[in-house]
Amino acid sequence: MDKEKNKMKNFLKIVLKLILTGVALYISYIVAIVLLLILSLIKINVALIVWSVLLLPSILLIMIYSKNKKRDLKRWGIFIFLFVLLFGINIGINKYEESLTIKTNVNIDCNEYLPFVEESKIVKLDHEASLQLTDNLPRLDGAAAVFPVYSAFVNATYPNTVSLNDGIFEYRNTVRGYRSLALKESDLFFGALPSKEQIDFAKEQGNEFEYTEIAKEAFVFFVHKDNPVESLTTEEIKKIYSGKITNWKEVGGKDEEIIAFQRNEGSGSQSMLIRFMAGTPIMDAPTEQVNDLMVGIIDQVSDYKNKTNSIGFSFRYYMEGIIKNPNVKILKVDGIEPNVQNIKNDKYPITTSLYAVTYKNNDNENVQKLLDWILSDEGQEIIEKTGYVGIN
Repeated sequence: MDKEKNKMKNFLKIVLKLILTGVALYISYIVAIVLLLILSLIKINVALIVWSVLLLPSILLIMIYSKNKKRDLKRWGIFIFLFVLLFGINIGINKYEESLTIKTNVNIDCNEYLPFVEESKIVKLDHEASLQLTDNLPRLDGAAAVFPVYSAFVNATYPNTVSLNDGIFEYRNTVRGYRSLALKESDLFFGALPSKEQIDFAKEQGNEFEYTEIAKEAFVFFVHKDNPVESLTTEEIKKIYSGKITNWKEVGGKDEEIIAFQRNEGSGSQSMLIRFMAGTPIMDAPTEQVNDLMVGIIDQVSDYKNKTNSIGFSFRYYMEGIIKNPNVKILKVDGIEPNVQNIKNDKYPITTSLYAVTYKNNDNENVQKLLDWILSDEGQEIIEKTGYVGIN
């Protein structure tokens, strides 16, 4: 009889342990999902995420099955301490990296550059513009660096009933902006030239872009202010971005590895880099692992880290007029500084243009009227006072 009772007790213990194991694993599963969702919002090392997911179920299972719970829990206490320590170090490293990061793809604060707002930073004419549009308003869109310009165009020529993202006055930035133009969801896009992929996409939609040059601009390369290099040749830049020059000492700098940052595919500045390289293959961009709620751990192009061995690129006005970071300096190219005068007279070797882009056979007659006005003295005044270089 006692044997039967012992067997029954042992059986019940096993069943109880199995039930507790199932409950423990279920609770751990729920906690792990919540933890992953929290950690996905910040940059956390993948190993720490895995450790986080495994830590709780391991402790619970030890509590259920261990014969010497105190001893094993002490050991796990050490592991928990190390986890918290490493977690804190990881957060500290991320904060340090963030302090160095310059968001060269940051979206402009549109609220500072809205039309029909008295305290807006946009350029305003001191008289009523010669063009006043009242109906069939062209649908405008543009890149971040050009938002202050075309917002000023709206302020000068559109009725004050127009507001941001109302279908007439939009800000989608380069990638989404060119897609919308290709789909004829907008009439004019303001920015740099599109990429080959963006042009091809328009053709797939039975559409073709048309370009009107409205201003001049400089494509610039920048480094940390403490980097001793002041100028690079166009050939040196091409060799850096193709991976042939890998150390700053090769171009007169310190003995440091060159970290050449890039931008995301389809952005105006990345498309400009491709045109500048003129067929020279570009090396892979620095990437970092990030946590995405939808797809998990993914690689993405790293943001520019402002260290003495870093180099990045953008457009002059965007760096000087919007980013305005005193800890970076814009390099001369071939010994020429990218200032207004050198852009105007084409001395700076990587002078480019700012465009108003529409699509072929656009039947809104006000599109051409607006383009003509942008090229007039009034439109060019807004462009130059904003910080770009006019074409007249």
